[in-house]
Amino acid sequence: MTIMSSWSHEERALFNPAFTALVSARVVQGHATKHGPVCPLPVVVTAAVMALQPAVRALLPNTTGANMPKWAEENEQIRVHMAANAPALSDVVRPGVLFALQTGVLAVESAGLTLRRRAIPVAITGATPTVVAIQKAAHMLGRWLPTAGDTAMALTLLGVRP
Repeated sequence: MTIMSSWSHEERALFNPAFTALVSARVVQGHATKHGPVCPLPVVVTAAVMALQPAVRALLPNTTGANMPKWAEENEQIRVHMAANAPALSDVVRPGVLFALQTGVLAVESAGLTLRRRAIPVAITGATPTVVAIQKAAHMLGRWLPTAGDTAMALTLLGVRP
């Protein structure tokens, strides 16, 4: 049994390309505020996968100033959640990234993805607290995951294969 089966109906209902496109765009938006406009695709997918998991969101630090390697070491259960859910959630996120590309929300650059100007509002809003929490987590992860060093290092700390 995967951890995904314990999610609420509302959370599973969010696994559609339009919402995962928005979540992916929030990752790129967050990345742009701290690291530049081009966000590596593995960061986009990993951050979106993390943001969609309630158990992972509950463990995220309150600040992007937190030391990523130390946080990963202190929160080893992250690896369990990622191992259990990342393969299935990646299959949910990828169509969202494709949808964002097809609708012009995101664009492909040689080193990753960029957000089209004004493609999504700066203010994070949503119909439910869960929708808002996922977007805020995605935005934060876009800023924070790259602080671990290179992308491969961040993924390794999370137990995800690059």
